[in-house]
Amino acid sequence: MDLVFLHGPAAVGKLTVARALCARTGLALFHNHLVVDAVHAVFEFGSPPFVRLREGFWLATFEEAAMANRSVVFTFAPEATVQRSFPQEAVEVVEAHGGRVRFIALTAPPEVQEARVEAPSRAEFGKVNSLDLLRRLRASGSQAYPPLPAELVLDTGLIPAEESARRIAEHLGL
Repeated sequence: MDLVFLHGPAAVGKLTVARALCARTGLALFHNHLVVDAVHAVFEFGSPPFVRLREGFWLATFEEAAMANRSVVFTFAPEATVQRSFPQEAVEVVEAHGGRVRFIALTAPPEVQEARVEAPSRAEFGKVNSLDLLRRLRASGSQAYPPLPAELVLDTGLIPAEESARRIAEHLGL
């Protein structure tokens, strides 16, 4: 079982690339906002119960997928409300059941993120979808997070989603 852990800041195309990768490979897609939006319906974003439930649900899903030998693509936007231990906990949960986590970083220059952030498709989930909010989050440091590992880094400002998905699939042997 592989957990393909796609990570990067807002508006770099994580969900778009993940969807293309899943269409190409047949892997399941576990978009982080499925949980974020569900928990946020009850608890304030970043509150202790929100953080516990969000990360607990993510980890429980990874564990069940690993136990079922079901490979999954997970999208993740590192930001200040996520426990610093979360990525390592994901590795431990998956590896405890014979799986492995494959960290893939997606990047894009700030001007590309800013051009994409207000796209109508970003309103489908509770994503950052305002240029002003994106800039305020950057300025406040709330998107600061320790660097995550990456066995492959793709600049989605230069590489379209379908090509990014092809490169990821090829790199992972899918």
